[in-house]
Amino acid sequence: MARSLALKEASRHVKRTLKQSHGETHEGQVRKAPLGGQKEKREQEMEKTNGREGIALSTVETGIENPGLELMEEGINPEGTRKTEEQGHSLGDGLEPPTQQRYRRNLQPFTRARSFCKTHAGLFKKILLSLLCLAYAAYFLAACILNFHRALALFVLTCLVLLVLVHRFLKRFFGEKLTRCLKPLENSCLKLWMKGVFVGVFLVGLILWLVLDTAQRPEQLISFTGICMFTLILFACSRHHSAVSWRTVLWGLGLQFVFGILVIRTDPGFNAFQWLGNQIQIFLNYTVAGSSFVFGDMLVKDIFAFQALPIILFFGCVMSILYYLGFVQWVVQKIAWFLQITMGTTATETLAVAGNIFVGMTEAPLLIRPYLADMTLSEVHAVMTGGFATISGTVLGAFISFGIDASSLISASVMAAPSALALSKLVYPEVEESKFKNKEGVKLPRGKEKSVLEAASNGATDAIGLAANIAANLIAFLAVLAFINAALSWLGELVDIQGLTFQVICSYILRPMVFMMGVEWADCPMVAEMVGIKFFTNEFVAYQQLSQYKNKRLSGVEEWIGGEKQWISVRAEIITTFSLCGFANLSSIGITLGGLTSMVPHRKSDLSKVVVSALFTGACVSLISACMAGILYVPRGAETDCLSFLNTSFTNRTYETYVCCRELFRSTSLNGTNPPSFPGPWEDKEFSAIALAKCCDLYTNAVCA
Repeated sequence: MARSLALKEASRHVKRTLKQSHGETHEGQVRKAPLGGQKEKREQEMEKTNGREGIALSTVETGIENPGLELMEEGINPEGTRKTEEQGHSLGDGLEPPTQQRYRRNLQPFTRARSFCKTHAGLFKKILLSLLCLAYAAYFLAACILNFHRALALFVLTCLVLLVLVHRFLKRFFGEKLTRCLKPLENSCLKLWMKGVFVGVFLVGLILWLVLDTAQRPEQLISFTGICMFTLILFACSRHHSAVSWRTVLWGLGLQFVFGILVIRTDPGFNAFQWLGNQIQIFLNYTVAGSSFVFGDMLVKDIFAFQALPIILFFGCVMSILYYLGFVQWVVQKIAWFLQITMGTTATETLAVAGNIFVGMTEAPLLIRPYLADMTLSEVHAVMTGGFATISGTVLGAFISFGIDASSLISASVMAAPSALALSKLVYPEVEESKFKNKEGVKLPRGKEKSVLEAASNGATDAIGLAANIAANLIAFLAVLAFINAALSWLGELVDIQGLTFQVICSYILRPMVFMMGVEWADCPMVAEMVGIKFFTNEFVAYQQLSQYKNKRLSGVEEWIGGEKQWISVRAEIITTFSLCGFANLSSIGITLGGLTSMVPHRKSDLSKVVVSALFTGACVSLISACMAGILYVPRGAETDCLSFLNTSFTNRTYETYVCCRELFRSTSLNGTNPPSFPGPWEDKEFSAIALAKCCDLYTNAVCA
């Protein structure tokens, strides 16, 4: 009984709801319909309503539950609602005000144009890119035709971009074909045979080259002996002698040697890196525009802090922009890929060492931060060695501002990367199973900045800490060095030893080692001082000392004054530049440990276990690079045509003036005659006596008396 009453009440509720809803709909339609058809439409709607009520009532009375049907009948039918709304909109559009109709008609062309642009956006991009390429090609040809020497930088950059595009094109369309063609080389017997032939040819070529090339310059053999000596010392200090991978060692040293030949010996390579160094020097000079505005012209010209340190800020800003654009990551990955496939090292350690060419010892491990926890001790040792053996890009700019040869600094930093991997695997070979032997490498993310301006600002801000750190280190270490020299001088005077300093002690202890690098014995004391200062104090202090010697030589100061040598030869300068290029000094131990420990705190004991060995290995990397420079360096033609130079009206002291006057002094013969005779190339030269008088006004010599 209760169930039947409930069903009847539900049926009444459904009828009431349906009548209300259909009544409202019917009234709305009647208002909008023409007056002549209202009666017919009303009868049709009543028939539809009665039919739907009958369906709903029969459903309720029979007790069949159908929620979907009830919802549709209650007016929530999606199709019915959508049709009603569309009818309302269509009827309403006909009653729009004239202003709105005109507005819509005016917007139609813009809407069509926007949809057309969206549809053909890809085509428009291709057309725009083609037009830009054509415009650049026209500009490039015009610049090269008008003055190719002036457009040399543009030509080099364009060639580099074209090489990258060609490489991407070949890799995209022919990469799989080349891979299939190289599959036969994967045969183990064929691979071993090819390796044996390559190694044999390389060894025979090296021996022949040493015999023929060093016949005229025997001092190069001393540098080669130095490489062998440092390699044997490192092998004697190896943790696992039997586990040394000689493939990695020989490939690393071979790549370093080949790159040295390309940069130092060949004319195209030497000119290219000389040009690159000059361009970097010109680029860094733009720092003056900002620093002179902030500090004034006088401070920038005369004071080191306002001259060199702003370069670090400028270079840090530029490096941050390049990192945001992905250029640094691309170059680092290409170098790491080449080193990995040739030397057989793992992806993580190779990437970190390659990154050290551009960033510092604490920034490079950030590239592989997620993998540090799982790296083996040998891989961690390689990462540390790469940091000690190279310098960062920002510091490179500071050293160039000292007056150090830019091409030598760039060459030394790049050559140190394969050597660091090779010598690290010699001292601490791999005896564990690494997790990162895949040949695909490690992908580097782009910068987190949102725009170029944010990247530039962050780079300049981050470089403030580095500049302050450098200034603080210079102040502290120079003050400590002065105190040590004063203490040593006081102790020496107590036993009648005059002039005892830290530099003098280093000059005696390290003199044999520096001589094995290929430095002349007369220059060994000064070079040994700088190497000792670099290792025990700081590389900035050492490079500052080298810049002072170079400035004295270029200013034409006499080589010997009062029995003391005032500057070193050009060959010794190049060798010293290579030997000082690296962060391998005692203070860097704390910097390296602090940076890596903050990334992987649970591996602090492992890091402390290998850091001293990595420091020693990184120092040897720089010394072997210096030996490479000693083998490969040759004077670039005649330094100066003295006959033509002395025929000019020279009045100031320069290096060329000193060299030519010294040659004239040596060629002058007194023989008890007055005036003196000039044999050899100076004979029968009318200007010889005049040139001799000018030289005697600038320099003191026995001939002048």
